[in-house]
Amino acid sequence: MPKYEAFKILIVCMGNICRSPTAEAVFRTKVREAGLEKHVVVDSAGTHGFHVGEAPDTRSTRAAKKRGYEMETLVARQITKEDFAHFDLILAMDWENHATLQQLAPRQYHHKIKLLMSFATEHESAVIPDPYYGGVDGFEVVLDYVEDACVNLVDFVRRRMAQKAAA
Repeated sequence: MPKYEAFKILIVCMGNICRSPTAEAVFRTKVREAGLEKHVVVDSAGTHGFHVGEAPDTRSTRAAKKRGYEMETLVARQITKEDFAHFDLILAMDWENHATLQQLAPRQYHHKIKLLMSFATEHESAVIPDPYYGGVDGFEVVLDYVEDACVNLVDFVRRRMAQKAAA
């Protein structure tokens, strides 16, 4: 691959203990499987600081582990103003977090904020539902949606990297 700066993606939910760390783990795995780990940076954060410093929800970790994704080293953090400048793409899990990101971001970075599910092709939902207050099945649904979106997100990143390399 040609030399260029890594493509940086931040995945965001409310507390950064369920959906966004799950998506970070899944996307990181898909990036590694595609041989792009040297060219892509992925991180996750929460729009709120409720769980800063905590590990992901054990139900998320357990569900992810059953599918071969590792989340044990992840630690919740809250999005910062610097993140909007640093990351190339900021992906929200739902409309509420999307709106919060739009409110927090300086106007010149609004174009970076998208819904993760905009990359999905197998599921028609625009959002990834929050499983926190539901049963174990909700964490499986999160994984189904995230896996769908992340496969296509890898293709998007590959195309974007090719565009940057050609420029």
